[in-house]
Amino acid sequence: MHSGAVFRPGFLLTTSDFTKKNDQDQAGGLTAVSKSFVELNNVRLRYSEGDDLALETTNMKIGKGEFIAVVGPSGCGKSSLLKLVSGLMPPSEGTVIVDNKEVAGPLKIVGMAFQNPTLLPWRTTLDNVLLPMEIVKPHRNRLRKNRAEYEERARKLLASVGLEGHEDKYPWELSGGMQQRASLCRSLIHEPDLLMLDEPFGALDAFTREELWDILQNLWMVRPFTVILVTHDLREAAYLADTIYVMSKRPGKILVERENPLPRPRDQEATFTQPFTDLVHELRSHIRDVRES
Repeated sequence: MHSGAVFRPGFLLTTSDFTKKNDQDQAGGLTAVSKSFVELNNVRLRYSEGDDLALETTNMKIGKGEFIAVVGPSGCGKSSLLKLVSGLMPPSEGTVIVDNKEVAGPLKIVGMAFQNPTLLPWRTTLDNVLLPMEIVKPHRNRLRKNRAEYEERARKLLASVGLEGHEDKYPWELSGGMQQRASLCRSLIHEPDLLMLDEPFGALDAFTREELWDILQNLWMVRPFTVILVTHDLREAAYLADTIYVMSKRPGKILVERENPLPRPRDQEATFTQPFTDLVHELRSHIRDVRES
């Protein structure tokens, strides 16, 4: 990758478009993963007193700027993991640490995107993307005075995902893929250090899904935030992640931690190579073993 730009058909992202908060590996232009940015230490979770465990003793360490994926059978606790790391839910036992601080409540350094884009129907695309700026400090205190600056940031972000010219359209005027692109922009507009993705492309057709894989990878390579992706799509995990975690059946726990050997940047041709196919088959074998256990 060139250190100043990331290319894909129809898009050009330059490093000047985003604030780089992470140290860069100047030789390759990618972030060098440092010490753990996210840690789960002996974490267990029950949703209420007397309930069965949703998460069994779980330990995980994620480096700053690392892109990880979590896969496993339905109901194994993948989404619960996101709630714990983002501070939306406290652990029943153990500790969750983000950026060297124990998580004690919702984190403002987190961006989130879900399978449903959840765009507000009465707001334009631009205003939907700007919504976090009305909520997250310190942006909410600056938005009124610096609105033109924030709008320009949102327009650049929308242009980088192919939505230039759609800023004033309402959600019902956008396709499903366009709505999901806008949702991704909304999750990144406040330049979070940690991005949480819960099946963000699961409802899209295969062609749109793969296009969004490339868009997400490009955004991450320009400003490498830490990413936790929850997905049922093993190809998606193999295409996007640096490390892939396989979870057990409920109560969920980490069974396998698999480093991804595929070099970056990745393109769709990589999905036809033997290393990619072997990785997907290996992950599928782990999931099959979990289901049969």
